[in-house]
Amino acid sequence: MEKFENVSGVAAPMPLINIDTDMIIPKQFLKTIKRSGLGVNLFDEMRYDDDGNEIADFVLNQPAYRNAEIIVAGDNFGCGSSREHAPWALRDFGVKVVISTSFADIFYNNCFKNGILPVVLPKEAVDALMDDAGKGENARIAVDLNNQTVSATDGTVFGFEVDAFKKHCLLNGLDDIGLTMQKVDAIDRFEEKYTETMPWV
Repeated sequence: MEKFENVSGVAAPMPLINIDTDMIIPKQFLKTIKRSGLGVNLFDEMRYDDDGNEIADFVLNQPAYRNAEIIVAGDNFGCGSSREHAPWALRDFGVKVVISTSFADIFYNNCFKNGILPVVLPKEAVDALMDDAGKGENARIAVDLNNQTVSATDGTVFGFEVDAFKKHCLLNGLDDIGLTMQKVDAIDRFEEKYTETMPWV
């Protein structure tokens, strides 16, 4: 997993509440076990019509937001089924930060394991950032994980809380496998001792 770096740029406004994981990546795309290749189908049923053509007024199809790395979303983002393909699709598209007033617990935790920072802010802050994001290329939102801040275009700064361990993992690019590999010397020593004391196993 790549190390998380501070993000600054255009944010895509998605004010819908209860954006669930089936909206993020519909069930027909869950056959793969690869983390790559799902970005093209992110929000598939909202991005494309029945013939596969882009729906022009969907936010990520608009020129200003095609490369958005930040999404400002409505309440309860990532609810529904626990599919990890949802953060896979977001990350493959290029999204690094999702800002909302609340997230579904499983989705929230899966974000950290896949290099995405989910930021929880009060409604007043999210509303202000949503308005800011609506300005398109005329606005820039900056997210600083080290200092745990989100800055709006006008310089207003909002602080957010994040678990210290999850923050450490994001900043150092550590998913579950990466955390395990940090203990590889201890694992090797255990296996050597285990083989010596119980060679018949």
